[in-house]
Amino acid sequence: MAIEKATLGGGCFWCVEAAFQMLNGVSRVVSGYANGSKQNPTYQEVCTGTTGHAEVVQIDYDPEIVSYGEILQLFFSIHDPTTLNRQGNDVGTQYRSTILYHNDRQKAEAERVIQTLNVEEVWPDPIVTTVEPLDTFYEAEAYHQDFYNQNPSNQYCQIMIKPKIEKLKQVLK
Repeated sequence: MAIEKATLGGGCFWCVEAAFQMLNGVSRVVSGYANGSKQNPTYQEVCTGTTGHAEVVQIDYDPEIVSYGEILQLFFSIHDPTTLNRQGNDVGTQYRSTILYHNDRQKAEAERVIQTLNVEEVWPDPIVTTVEPLDTFYEAEAYHQDFYNQNPSNQYCQIMIKPKIEKLKQVLK
């Protein structure tokens, strides 16, 4: 079977990228900006919250090794899908929780997973993650790619990303 793509936004793309790079069956994770109105946006422009873009990662994965449903389960375990336009101290529409589907199968699976998680009351508040078709994706600047691995001593990486990665390592054993 061919490699498939998933596009997800769960706050800062550095955190989401680092988590998915650890997942067996994922061959590539690219940080970028999606579904806004500005063509070829820069990080500085996206940070203003005026471009409409979300910080996202685009994941290349082998569905024979990891399913789209498993990707979504990991996605929902690494961020808070109940806060609108916010993840921790990161606030703005660019940090929204979003699933940008590539086909009808992904849309249906995303809606099913969200419904199941809401019914199971995994979080005390309802999930606000949007499920939208992927319209546009722009790769972020080179210095954003593989950020955690390239900058392990960065303060943000130490405080925000490293604890998530350590927790995730235990889950993925």
